[in-house]
Amino acid sequence: MKTVISLLFIFMVIVGCNSTKNVVTTDTVSKISDTVKIANEELEYEVIIIDPGFSSWIAGRALPRGYYSEAYLENKNQFYVAEWNNRVAQPMQYDSNLYLFRIDYDLTIRYGYEVNYLIYNYFIYFQNRYNQRLGGFVPKQ
Repeated sequence: MKTVISLLFIFMVIVGCNSTKNVVTTDTVSKISDTVKIANEELEYEVIIIDPGFSSWIAGRALPRGYYSEAYLENKNQFYVAEWNNRVAQPMQYDSNLYLFRIDYDLTIRYGYEVNYLIYNYFIYFQNRYNQRLGGFVPKQ
């Protein structure tokens, strides 16, 4: 049923990042079919990735945790999020079925390795699956 349904809540929603804490305590990661949800109640954020195939892709094709440093993932995510939000703001130029929601990625918050790992890998998955380039080199994983 077209990409709109498969990309409903396409990426993630980071909600309520009203804190500038530099330490992430406990993240709750849950997987329900093709939905990956990461939540941290203390920092009041939630990341939801709903895209058919992402869970199996990350389990079988993504590079393992620890391959990239957290600093590398944060830097790449800053770049990808900026380009993603630029495309959300220009629905006449970019496919609005692919870029549905703005991503609130606060550079002052340390989300931790797991959050950055999943966000980064979603960007890689998204670019490869939908033949999109958010800029720079995209590894074929």
